[in-house]
Amino acid sequence: MTTDIAETRLHRSIDRLPPDERQQIGRLRSFNLVMGLVHAVSASVMLALSSSFSIDVISLFQNAQPGAELDPARLESVGGLPIAALTVSFLYISAFFHLLIASPLGWRRYELEIANGINRFRWVEYSISSTLMIVAIALLPGIQDIAALVAIAGANVAMILFGWIMEVANPPERKSTWWTPFTMGSVAGAVPWIAITIYLIGGGSNVPNFVYGIFVSIFVLFNCFAINQWLQYRGRGRWASYLFGERVYAWLSLTAKSVLAWQIFANTLV
Repeated sequence: MTTDIAETRLHRSIDRLPPDERQQIGRLRSFNLVMGLVHAVSASVMLALSSSFSIDVISLFQNAQPGAELDPARLESVGGLPIAALTVSFLYISAFFHLLIASPLGWRRYELEIANGINRFRWVEYSISSTLMIVAIALLPGIQDIAALVAIAGANVAMILFGWIMEVANPPERKSTWWTPFTMGSVAGAVPWIAITIYLIGGGSNVPNFVYGIFVSIFVLFNCFAINQWLQYRGRGRWASYLFGERVYAWLSLTAKSVLAWQIFANTLV
């Protein structure tokens, strides 16, 4: 249904936009190309220099009556998750989408959507890359249960999809703004951070200091994405232009992914 509504939104032709706005959109092609190359180079360097460090993902399945005492001996490793592969994956995914946008295959679609205040490329990419990021952050203080990681990933995907709905439901020519998707997305997005906070507090001094640094820095940066969208739909100052918010998203994405990736690399992969 979201896709159908999005299609009806694409009524503004790029050719009918003011020349200045067309030029700004045109410059986004080289901007995305550069962003994609920066992500790809960063990921490649990191992959080449990383160790084989991994964290076990575990399960603890019930084999007695509900309420029976859990037997730690039933903890089983589902498999080791290579942290280098997890870390470079969200960088490569971002690189792929930026380069897809800049390519002949994706540019016309991106150009049309941007002219109408939508960017589905961003939301699809974020639903994958930011979910891998939050899973990586959750693993570091000790959230290793496979069901917990799936739940954290699901909450993060829900947050991103609400952000997408917010964009689709609020066209540039709207008379008023429907804030419900933004509010619901904020609630869904808080869930992974609450779970991680519980483990940070419970782990106490056993949690390495760098994990706290990652938690604080990425928590702040993740919230900057929400602030950017809020400012976009408030439409004040420079955020009155959708194109300004689009550039801010790209810079935030590069910053957040780089800060997380290089903190993980420096503390676990060398």
